[in-house]
Amino acid sequence: MSQQFGEIRQIAFVVPNIDSAMQYWATTLGIGPFFIKRKIQLDNFEYRGKASASPVISIALANSGALQIELIEQHDMQPSIFLEFLQRQPTGGLQHIAAWLSRTEFEQRKTALITQGYQVAQAGKISSSGVELLYFATEQDQTGVIFEIANLAEPEHSPRLEKIAQAAQQWDQATIAIEVQQ
Repeated sequence: MSQQFGEIRQIAFVVPNIDSAMQYWATTLGIGPFFIKRKIQLDNFEYRGKASASPVISIALANSGALQIELIEQHDMQPSIFLEFLQRQPTGGLQHIAAWLSRTEFEQRKTALITQGYQVAQAGKISSSGVELLYFATEQDQTGVIFEIANLAEPEHSPRLEKIAQAAQQWDQATIAIEVQQ
């Protein structure tokens, strides 16, 4: 558990090709199935403190036990923390870790972290689910990672998160990816 941000519930990898990454995670590491949303944009997007157009990204989610694995591919050159990462590490890799909080905890933690001097690297909202994402600039150098907080610890998100976790427990390795509609 991070004393500053909360319990780590997810690790996220930015990748140059999400289909290849899902294939690797499923066949080599035995983790799947991945639930994938393709070519989405975030609402209320901010990058490094300024309102900006959202990048077009695809995200894939699978569980390994209680830990969720997220894969992210950016499809354009819109400035974002994902593009920054791939420019430094073209083959991709671990880019951020995340804590899931209630809306109240999210707002309290956001205020506390900003008061403590943490800078927001990126922010946005997934319109289809209402999930707010806030990424703090904790990467400091190439060995560090960004820390995300998300308001996923709300009852309306539980069925979707449980579905992903249960699918991993029952996975027969036949299906690598399950397409999720917007």
